Amino acid sequence: ARLPYGTKSAGSIRQYSLQAARLLHQRGVKCLVVACNTASAIALDALTQEFAPVPVLGVLEPGAAAACRATRCGRIAVLATESTVRGGAYQAAITRRLPRAVVTARPCPLFVALAEEGWTDGPVVEGVIHRYLDGVFVDGAEDSHPDTLLLGCTHFPVLAPALARVLGPGIAIVDSAATTAASLAEALDSRGLARSDQPRGKVTLLATDGAERFARVGAVFLGRPLAAEDVEIVDLAPASVA
Repeated sequence: ARLPYGTKSAGSIRQYSLQAARLLHQRGVKCLVVACNTASAIALDALTQEFAPVPVLGVLEPGAAAACRATRCGRIAVLATESTVRGGAYQAAITRRLPRAVVTARPCPLFVALAEEGWTDGPVVEGVIHRYLDGVFVDGAEDSHPDTLLLGCTHFPVLAPALARVLGPGIAIVDSAATTAASLAEALDSRGLARSDQPRGKVTLLATDGAERFARVGAVFLGRPLAAEDVEIVDLAPASVA
């Protein structure tokens, strides 16, 4: 709802996150996953407080944990939105787990636009990658370069193949999705909320505007065709900033 979040103020991000979560809560969800790094960094505490005892999971902590497991030398680069980098949440989460870690955080706003346009490969994409990352992975002494790249925005995994090609085989690219999914399964199991009698779930897509664009962009991320008719447009009631 109301994407993108990465260039918005912390107050707006918190307000929009609460509005979206309230609608989902009204529909009876048993768990909330904040599948946005920026919202996880800024709004997770407010969401957790308002919707307790419903479990609320973010993607930031699982991503930081996965990066700490992947690194061999303790040097980790984080690619994220401007708001996520400015807030320093990834830097704090990583060094809390791995105090010796050296974290380089780089805002990459053009990655969001490329992903939403479906531009995931080719010379334009590789040129943008070089522009953002040569100063991190090319300049300076080789033994000062990170060995792990954390994709700190849920838009960025579609660019992972291009990133891997540009950076080469020595860089571990970490996406928090799998770790977050494991955390979700654990949260549901531990609370007796998992359903074993329904192996295949149902996906309901909600958006605040632009069903056709949502379907086009969503198809890039889901890897399957979507139609505008698959998207339900909802109106979020105003809410005060927590």
